Amino acid sequence: QVQAVESGGGLVQAGGSLRLSCAVTGGIFRFLTIGWHRQAPGKQRDLVAAITTGGRTNYADSVKGRFTISRDNGKKTVFLQMNSLKPEDTGVYYCHLQDSNTWGQGTQVTVSS
Repeated sequence: QVQAVESGGGLVQAGGSLRLSCAVTGGIFRFLTIGWHRQAPGKQRDLVAAITTGGRTNYADSVKGRFTISRDNGKKTVFLQMNSLKPEDTGVYYCHLQDSNTWGQGTQVTVSS
């Protein structure tokens, strides 16, 4: 059974940085397309960034130039480096394994102004 566990969230001031991690167990990691989604209070869950098995990436317009998604196949982990954080980046960040439609439990990110 494939599982995803997020970590790295927290409280940070605007302009600061955080690095989220998504550790995957089960499955064949290098074949997985993985995304980070964000759900702000009272809003729907939206895609923030995704990375394919070949390392191709795509980003929501709101985070381009500030966030970077990467993967370490040896560690079976996907990272989301978030720089120049804004209050509107606040929300619960979820890791999503596209192929099995598996979601992690989420990690809270709060950016104060």
